[in-house]
Formats: sequence, C-alpha cells, structure tokens
Amino acid sequence: MTLLITGGAGFIGSAVVRHLIQKTPHTVVNLDCLTYAGNPDSVATVAKDPRYFFEPVDICDVEQVQRVFSKHRPDRVMHLAAESHVDRSIEGPAAFVQTNVVGTQVLLEVARRYWGDLNAPAQSAFRFHHVSTDEVYGSLGPEGFFTEDTPYQPNSPYSASKAASDHLVRAWHHTYGLPVVTSNCSNNYGPYQFPEKLIPHMILNALAGEPLPVYGDGANVRDWLYVEDHVEALMVVLFKGRVGDTYNIGGHNERSNLEVVNALCDLLDDRLPDAPARPHRSLIQFVQDRPGHDRRYAIDAGKIQRELGWTPQETFDSGLSRTVDWYLENRPWWERVLSGAYRLERLGGQ
Repeated sequence: MTLLITGGAGFIGSAVVRHLIQKTPHTVVNLDCLTYAGNPDSVATVAKDPRYFFEPVDICDVEQVQRVFSKHRPDRVMHLAAESHVDRSIEGPAAFVQTNVVGTQVLLEVARRYWGDLNAPAQSAFRFHHVSTDEVYGSLGPEGFFTEDTPYQPNSPYSASKAASDHLVRAWHHTYGLPVVTSNCSNNYGPYQFPEKLIPHMILNALAGEPLPVYGDGANVRDWLYVEDHVEALMVVLFKGRVGDTYNIGGHNERSNLEVVNALCDLLDDRLPDAPARPHRSLIQFVQDRPGHDRRYAIDAGKIQRELGWTPQETFDSGLSRTVDWYLENRPWWERVLSGAYRLERLGGQ
C-alpha cells in the first residue's frame, strides 16, 4: 500500500514512518510543514529509502494537499499532524485552532473527494485514521478510567482543538460515509521526543545541572505510553480497526509527575555516577501550577486488547530506562534541537 502520514517528522509521526519503512513493504508519503517540532533528523535513517517520499506541505493548504493526494494516490491516511503542547496552547491558542481544527477539516474534505472518485474496491479498502489524545475527556478523580464512551470535557485550548477535530472526523463519517477510524492515546514518551515535553525536558535539564521545574505539588497523574508500543497499536487500528469506531490506547502505567521526575533522577544517578549534579533529585524545584492543569488521566485500553489483540510491551521502568539511554547516546540529535541548527539548515535548504 501507499500510506500518507501527516506530521511524519514529529515525535510520534517519525516513529510511525521509521517503523513502516524498516518493518513493512509499504510506501510512505510524509506530509509535514516542518514547524518547530518537525525535525528531518528524526527520519534521517529512512529518508533515502526508495519507498519514502517527503512533502513539505501545510495541512491547511487545500491546493497543496490536493496535489499530494493526486500525485501519490494513497491507499490509507494516518493523520498525526497537530499542534500538541498544552503550555503553548495557553499562550497562543489561535495556532491550535488553525492547525488542529481547520487543518483537519481540509484533510477530511480533500480525502472525501479523493475517496469518492476511487473505484469500488479501492473505496472499500480506503481508511482515514485520525490520531487523537485522552485529554479530550477532561480530568479524572482518584478513581476510574477513560473509556471510548466517556463524555468529552476538554479543559485546555489544546484539548479543545483536538476534541473539535475528533468531532469533525465523526461527522465526515456519518454525513458523507468516509471510512474513518479514531484512536485516543495517553502520554507518549521515548526517543526523538521534542525537548519541551516533560521527560526529555527533565533529562536535558538534569544533564546541564539546571533546575527541574515541577508544576504545583507534582501529584498530577498521567498514564505513560512508550512510543514504539503506540506505533504497534496504531498499526492494528489502521489495518484491523472497525470503520467508524474509536480505540483508546494506553500504557497501563499511571505515575504522578513527581514520580516520573524522581525515577529519571535515579536513572541518571546510576548512569552518571560522577555527574556534578548528583544526586539529581536535588535539582527538583516546585513552581506555580499551570492554569487549568488536569489532575489525572488514565485510560482503559480493554477494547483494543479484546477486539484487536494489542497490549503494550514496555513497562514504565523498562521504557524509561530505554529513553534515558537513548538521550545519553544521541547527544548530537538533541543538541541540534536545542541550538536551533536543525531549523536553520532546513530553512536554508528550502
């Protein structure tokens, strides 16, 4: 098949692209406009493969998206392109509405028209897989889990924009018949994650001997999902998911933010016994909480296990250990991100 992946230079998208090229026979079209969080270095290991094609296109650009569909004739679409950082959405929500809502509508409409012109077998095989977040469900109390039937109650501009995009996907299926599947995942972590997110931010601050800022009391709880486990789940949803259905993807790894940071500090103490900042827990500083900070997320991933046979392979401890080792072993990648070199070279090359 030819698979169109939007946002394929981002954290999760690049993991999908690497997996598809390295482990499947499919052709991959990576559509990514390379915002600050899109990094060509993250797909460098597969970029020269003859089955890989890169299209530097904004999903809001109707004409360019139509050109990509007409040129590459995708059999299936996996839509990952999104503005995704809650803190940034609080400071500048307009970009999140533009990309996550308007961009999704553009993709859906182009995909609908493209799908409508396919022959019957190709129409039957086509899928539009929309990748979303558990944050659309809002905040949980001390007990309970998000299921696919949990009412939406987004609390940040980011989660509100993703909720809107989920509703658009549902509407294009029910109104026009576009064959869609949707997945909502918990917090991802792992190699190639942009350093603004909690785990890489803490790793890199600790390596620099800088403060490790923890919001509020550090007791906000998230369910953590190793990115390569997520990729495997996305594959089963894309190829086996029932049209019109939603699947929640979680790691069965609830941890408070403080527990995550403490675990990172302990791993770094073990890996770097001569580090000047050791013990790294001494770097932790509690800072003013984020506005509207959801207290707890936790996903019930029972449906995808029962119906599609997926379960995560990494425990939180094993995944975090692999993540720390990757950042220690791949300093050139994150140094180029921190310095901005990956962006400067890209701008000069376009």
